[in-house]
Amino acid sequence: MENKLFTISVYSENNVGLLNRISGIFLKRHINIESLNVSKSEIEGVSKFTIVVNTTESWTRKIVTQIEKQIEVIKAFYHTDEETIFQETALFKIASHLLFDERQIQNIIKESHSQIVTVSREFFVLAKTGRRHEIDEMYHELEPFGIMQFVRSGRIAVSKAEMQITPLLAKFQHSETEN
Repeated sequence: MENKLFTISVYSENNVGLLNRISGIFLKRHINIESLNVSKSEIEGVSKFTIVVNTTESWTRKIVTQIEKQIEVIKAFYHTDEETIFQETALFKIASHLLFDERQIQNIIKESHSQIVTVSREFFVLAKTGRRHEIDEMYHELEPFGIMQFVRSGRIAVSKAEMQITPLLAKFQHSETEN
């Protein structure tokens, strides 16, 4: 089996220490987490972890099984890139004079469909949302001009197919309100 990218979605209660235990599952298997994002989900009180790994499907299946053994985890799924819709966001901080002095910077902003978030006397900040390769492309285009700071988010993703999480989450929410 060959390595490829998998997106693991974990729905859980929002408890202290869960992130540490989940990352420990990857650490034990010497699997690097490519990207990690945690946010609230569509159900109140339930968090969603979006974890991207580059490994085999066999290892991914084993990891999901281990994650689901954590008491706070309601359900975990994994998907290939073809089965998900996903994006990342990046911020680029660039010296302000370049915005006005370098026509190429204006072309990069326009062609990359990025947005100017803020402009000050010393710097301006661009936001770019898209696929990893689109952000990498923009980085390489801006690099010769000097990037003062750069940060990118973890992947956020939704599955193309319906995940059978909604009924589980509804049950979870119903049981929480009864307690």
